[in-house]
Amino acid sequence: MIIGSLTLVLAGAFTGASLYLNYVEQPARMKLSDDALIKEWEPSDHRGFILLAGLALFAGLLGFITYRDLNDQRWLYGALIILGSLPYTYLAIVPLNDRILGLIGAEAAHEARSVIRLWGALELGQTLIGLIASASFIWALS
Repeated sequence: MIIGSLTLVLAGAFTGASLYLNYVEQPARMKLSDDALIKEWEPSDHRGFILLAGLALFAGLLGFITYRDLNDQRWLYGALIILGSLPYTYLAIVPLNDRILGLIGAEAAHEARSVIRLWGALELGQTLIGLIASASFIWALS
């Protein structure tokens, strides 16, 4: 059951990182000047993507392993949900990321601000995915 506990820890870390991004980093970012906002965006976005994708992949992998070992479908549900963050990111968030990165260095800082605001709203979906997956893993551990 150690793997199951580790799965929950990783899903919780995903959820916590997403919450931090939504309720700490994004509001602070939006208070920056337009130039500073654009300069901050690229390194922050790349690091955040790697962190959230890595946590989702490892939590999903361990969820599948636990499902295989225990034959408890609650682990499968949680694994599929947390891995659902990857297509969500690719379909909903990456197009905005590409648009924002295309505005870096351009004279479109004001447009970048509005797109980054929309990006932040879509990032709330990551938090919801993490919460639902974590709840599934908690349910499986109980």
